[in-house]
Amino acid sequence: MARYYDLHPDNPQPRVLRQVVDLLRDDGLIAYPTDSCYAFGCQLGNRGGLDRIREIRRLDDRHQFTLVCRDFAQLGQFVKVSNAVFRLVKACIPGSYTFILPATGEVPRRLQDPRKRTVGIRVPQHTVTQALLAELGEPLLSSTLLLPGEDEPMTQGWEIKERLDHLLDAVVDAGDCGVEPTTVVDLSGPEPEILRRGAGDTARFE
Repeated sequence: MARYYDLHPDNPQPRVLRQVVDLLRDDGLIAYPTDSCYAFGCQLGNRGGLDRIREIRRLDDRHQFTLVCRDFAQLGQFVKVSNAVFRLVKACIPGSYTFILPATGEVPRRLQDPRKRTVGIRVPQHTVTQALLAELGEPLLSSTLLLPGEDEPMTQGWEIKERLDHLLDAVVDAGDCGVEPTTVVDLSGPEPEILRRGAGDTARFE
C-alpha cells in the first residue's frame, strides 16, 4: 500500500520532504507533481524502480526515460552540451521542456538510447519538485504518469493513490499540476527536432 504525502505547494514541509527522500533512497518508487503533470520517480541507480515503471506503463526497451535535475549545473554532469546548445537550453530552463542530448559516462547504459547514446533531461519549474531534488541531492529518474490506453495523465494525487495503491511506494500530492506533458526536443543532431509538442513553447526550435 502506497504512503500518501500531502505537501504544501508553496512551502513544502521539510520533515515530509525528508520522509519522501528516505523512501527514494530505500529503492522506493513514487508518483510526484511537476510543472507539467504528474510523473513516476525513483533514484538513478534503482533498477527495480525502472522495471516497475516499464511494467506499469507497458513500455518496451526502446523507451527513453528522463533525468529530472535541479539546475543547469547538475544537468551538465549527465549530458554533453555544445556552446550553441548551452545557450538554447539555458534560455528554456527551468520550464516544461525535455531535451534529448548525448549522455556522459555518469548515465547508466540501460538509460541511454542504445543506438544514439542519448538521454532525456529536464529542469522543472515546480516548488515541490525542486525541494525534493534539493533534499535528494541527485536527479530523479522519471517518466510521465500516463497509463496504458489513456490519452491524458492523471491530475489528482488521491486518484493516483486509489488506482495505483499496490504498485507504488508513495504518492506525493501538492495539488493539481495540469495534464499537458513537456515539449520534447532532440538536440543531439545538427538541428533541433521537436519530438513532442507539449507545455513548452516550440517557437525557438522552429
